[in-house]
Amino acid sequence: MDITLEQVEYRYQAGTPFERLALHDINLQIPQGTFLAIIGHTGSGKSTLLQHLNALLQPTNGKVTIGDRTVMSGKKEKQLRPIRQKVGIVFQFPEHQLFEETVEKDICFGPMNFGVSKEDAQKRARELILQVGLPEEVLLKSPFDLSGGQMRRVAIAGVLAMEPEVLVLDEPTAGLDPRGRKEIMEMFYRLHKEKGLSTILVTHSMEDAAIYADEIAILQHGELKQKGTPQEIFSEPKELISLGLNVPDVVRFQYLFEEKFHVKLGKTCLTIDELTQALKNVEWRGVRV
Repeated sequence: MDITLEQVEYRYQAGTPFERLALHDINLQIPQGTFLAIIGHTGSGKSTLLQHLNALLQPTNGKVTIGDRTVMSGKKEKQLRPIRQKVGIVFQFPEHQLFEETVEKDICFGPMNFGVSKEDAQKRARELILQVGLPEEVLLKSPFDLSGGQMRRVAIAGVLAMEPEVLVLDEPTAGLDPRGRKEIMEMFYRLHKEKGLSTILVTHSMEDAAIYADEIAILQHGELKQKGTPQEIFSEPKELISLGLNVPDVVRFQYLFEEKFHVKLGKTCLTIDELTQALKNVEWRGVRV
């Protein structure tokens, strides 16, 4: 399912003395199957943009096309449930949204609310609990008896139980240690590939954006500043730094190396393996590393 934003503007509390412009003239295409990372400072409009992707917010100007549905400014939309079924959002700290007596009931709540039979919803719960890396016996436990990391996986399973075509992730690894962050991101990337999902990731981790995304969009003060592949975006680290953004540690090391030794490695390296190979080639050309 393709998603297109055309000249999207959003103002909080429009028409009041407290009006605030959050998004301005956003034009963005997200083709089916894309893994898009959205980066930018706090307050740049990232979360506001995400809420337009399943019509939780409607633009105050412009339009958003989600599959075969178009949500336009100035037009009150009805029957938005099918959109919200196809576009699942995992908010920050999704474990805070758990509320049922058992893990199974929590995972089943969403699909049953959309008309899926109890039997089919329970079947989805059994399959998904394994896909998010938890044993089946967890289904009978209270979600509040689990660890924080396990609770997060249960909440993610609840979103996946809706069988979305698009998965929207708002800082899904917030508060996790490096190992937990890597495990969660590897899980999302595996699901992205196996299920053919479109995945939109808001993150402050430049490493995650570099490793997993097909494309990266940069928001600043509610405007879309840049969009391109990780190679394109991170090939100009000085420009990102001028915007007050970090770059992946590998990219930063390469930038400092090239500045010090007055050489170019030929391409922007996004992983340790790429950087190691590029440095070997530099040494082969006679530069002392």
